[in-house]
Amino acid sequence: MRPIVDFLLHDWLRVDTLTLRERFADHSRDTFAQVLDTCERIAREKYAPFNRLVDTQEPQFDGDKVILPQATHEAWAAYAGSGMLAAAQDYELGGMQLPYSVEAAANAFFGKASVSIGAGMLTSGNANLLMAHGTPLQQQVFAAHEFSGRWAGTMCLSEPQAGSSLSDIATRAEPDGEGFEADPLGPRFRLRGHKMWISAGEHELTENIVHLVLAKIPGPDGKLIPGVKGISLFIVPKKLVNTEGQLTGERNDVALAGLNHKCGWRGTTNTLLNFGEGKFPVRGAAGAIGYLVGQPGEGLRCMFHMMNEARIAIGLSAAMLGMAGYEAALAYARQRPQGRPVGAGGKDAAAAQSLLIEHADIKRMLLAQKAYAEGALALCLYCARLVDEKHTGTPEDSAEAALLLEVLTPIAKSWPSEWCLEGNSLAIQVHGGYGYTRDFPVEQYWRDQRLNMIHEGTHGIQALDLLGRKVVMQGGAGLKLLATRISDTLHRAGQDEALAPFVPALAGALQRLGAATKAAWATGVPEEALANATPYLQAFGHVVLAWVWLELGLAARAASPKTEAERDRAAGLLAALRFFHVYELPKIDAWLGVVASREAICREMQDAWF
Repeated sequence: MRPIVDFLLHDWLRVDTLTLRERFADHSRDTFAQVLDTCERIAREKYAPFNRLVDTQEPQFDGDKVILPQATHEAWAAYAGSGMLAAAQDYELGGMQLPYSVEAAANAFFGKASVSIGAGMLTSGNANLLMAHGTPLQQQVFAAHEFSGRWAGTMCLSEPQAGSSLSDIATRAEPDGEGFEADPLGPRFRLRGHKMWISAGEHELTENIVHLVLAKIPGPDGKLIPGVKGISLFIVPKKLVNTEGQLTGERNDVALAGLNHKCGWRGTTNTLLNFGEGKFPVRGAAGAIGYLVGQPGEGLRCMFHMMNEARIAIGLSAAMLGMAGYEAALAYARQRPQGRPVGAGGKDAAAAQSLLIEHADIKRMLLAQKAYAEGALALCLYCARLVDEKHTGTPEDSAEAALLLEVLTPIAKSWPSEWCLEGNSLAIQVHGGYGYTRDFPVEQYWRDQRLNMIHEGTHGIQALDLLGRKVVMQGGAGLKLLATRISDTLHRAGQDEALAPFVPALAGALQRLGAATKAAWATGVPEEALANATPYLQAFGHVVLAWVWLELGLAARAASPKTEAERDRAAGLLAALRFFHVYELPKIDAWLGVVASREAICREMQDAWF
């Protein structure tokens, strides 16, 4: 995997040029390599050997605490000790001031070694949100201890009766008596409600857990404001702390109501939490103490800072599970004898058996996995590079990067989740019956992968976000900018005789995507436009990935490989590019057909007809 990561970072994304910027001036290609080396080593030693262990030894609650395997404790300690939780932060915060693109690439090793153990995605995301929206004291007390690994973090959005529909949450936050606004840690509230699907919501890996909780502040009439306008964001620590970041010895009124037993990601606790039920009364009263982040009613806006970061991270996790399955299938295909070559006279039963990898259909499945996994990794690292541009580029470059991120984030989350799942399914197929057993790891990769289409915004929500908001905002400015970037790639590829044959199909696909977008909104009726949002998302993602693969083809052609291994890698990239363009890109016409015609069957279907 390391060669493709180095190729993407240096030959394609040119992260070395970031060292010319003041924020990254202390870094070089060597320091980037040291970070990657460290994470690759920790993932290899502390994560990969225990991936099956944490799958079979699920978290257990003994009535007092959640019990996790010792391997999980050691993995967390190694990860926190590496400094990666604060990798992109200022030196003053104990950070490394790394580019986010390098941080994302380094974290990819952990997703591949054991996504189930996890690598602090929620903790760093929680702290990053507080750095953007918290007060200086909230940053000092909560974020700083999360960056150090002393405390962990979560985000608490969904509720048993309100999964993705956050406007329907019912958790209440009421001012904690007179003078509630004077608390140094922020206006102090008492929260009551239930939160579900909280990853890492309870454990003993750290001395404290910082929950970021969405809740509604009642209006003057005591009723909750309907919709999202009433949602606010609160810091609710598991254990109360003082302004010095020290534990006070008081347990907050946050109680574990149960552990969810999952298809995959079994090494990570997933919890139902009760806030303010009175199990742990605080200062003589029920209600979990929480501190307001930002302004009342702006909770969802603040939380999107963490959700958007998490969506790129989920896409990266999906890519890495796809990569793990691909590498396992490739290794199996290279050593497993099966069948014999078909000659002009049919099969010769006396001939030696062929290896699986010699069969064209096995190569098809391996090429698909390579195209999905490496393409997904490239897309996610491209988005990470846009984050660097957004924060450290010129004003013009920063604005363009922010706009492109708005459009590409739904793709970065959804496309790897869907198509690397298909890749994991193909990895099982390559293994045949063995792939369906626990003798090989590919069945676990598929189970772990299946979550990625659900959490941090389901597939359907990403589709509605893309077609309903992102491609039409600012008069379609984001879509136009993406089309400009793709057109530039097409122009450059057209000058290369090896890549020019792929230009017409992608150019046509881009034109049809634009036409379908206009046709979907031709009547101006959202219900008609959005009924086929998911096929639109699929088509849009395939166009983006065809563009990404053409970009990788240009980078491979310009790299001037010197060794045989480098020449083979370049040839493999060009083969995956060709595969994606001839096998995958043509799929978009079926998807765009129902979008452009505003096909009504799905919205007109009646309950009784099922």
